[in-house]
Amino acid sequence: MTSTDDVLAERFTEHRAHLLGVAYRITGSLADSEDAVQEAWFRLASTDAGDIRDLRGWLTTVVGRLCLDRLKSAAARRERYVGQWLPEPVVRPVGVPEQANPLDLVVRDDGVRMAALVVLHELSPEQRVAFVLHDAFSVPFAEIAEMLGCSVAAARQHASRGRKAVADADAPPRADLAEQRRVLESFLAAMATGDPAAIAQVLHPEAVLIGDSDGKARTAAQRMVGADKIARFTVGLMRMYGVMADAAGMRFVLINGDLGMLFTGTEGSEERKAVDRRVTAFVVRDGKIAAMYDVVNPDKLTTVEF
Repeated sequence: MTSTDDVLAERFTEHRAHLLGVAYRITGSLADSEDAVQEAWFRLASTDAGDIRDLRGWLTTVVGRLCLDRLKSAAARRERYVGQWLPEPVVRPVGVPEQANPLDLVVRDDGVRMAALVVLHELSPEQRVAFVLHDAFSVPFAEIAEMLGCSVAAARQHASRGRKAVADADAPPRADLAEQRRVLESFLAAMATGDPAAIAQVLHPEAVLIGDSDGKARTAAQRMVGADKIARFTVGLMRMYGVMADAAGMRFVLINGDLGMLFTGTEGSEERKAVDRRVTAFVVRDGKIAAMYDVVNPDKLTTVEF
């Protein structure tokens, strides 16, 4: 590698965390994000970088285009997906200093909270790309329109619809970690009682539970809404699987920068069914749990250290 190549590689590395953030917001997949960023590097290396006035902007556009292609190719897979779909979680230990890992920088951003990503991935690919690239990363609509193969006016409309959907979803802002811990500990204490009423008291009245397994593990098959319904469902699971009986298999982790829980899983017995390993992300609103995102699809847990 020549000295010129070394300089170009260093400049690219400076933007790597940013590019991963762009790709992850759009795709919700760590593997797709890494692939898109790597492909962007290959394209940069084969381009005369002297002709690029704004390297960050150029790379952002390239990654956005690559991610759009991945969304289109993933459309058929999503149609065959069993049950609900959630973004692939970024899981980190609690209390461990940030490493020289671009993903540690990515998850600082409120836009990659699980609650925010869930909303984004209910948009069409065109709305998601236009909204994320323009509103979060200031890509001009002219470039977005070229990427989407539409007029500038249509690109603006895609972003506007995405913006409205995000605003209507009203995802709560990130609560500080101390409050999150207090709420989650209250939730665990309520679960230990086995009392549905006690559990419901810790849940927001309109709480949501979404499980993602793609039919490869056990979780809630459908989106569940309402504190009472979720509380009864939780107690039923505890009786069937005895989750609270093996507290050693649970620990707090950071999931996309918010406090969540990791379950190592349990083996079955004559009395209890086996529990699949999983990570569960939580959203806190007004001192209560407003959402639970239960990721048990093993394909989305390959980077998690159990």
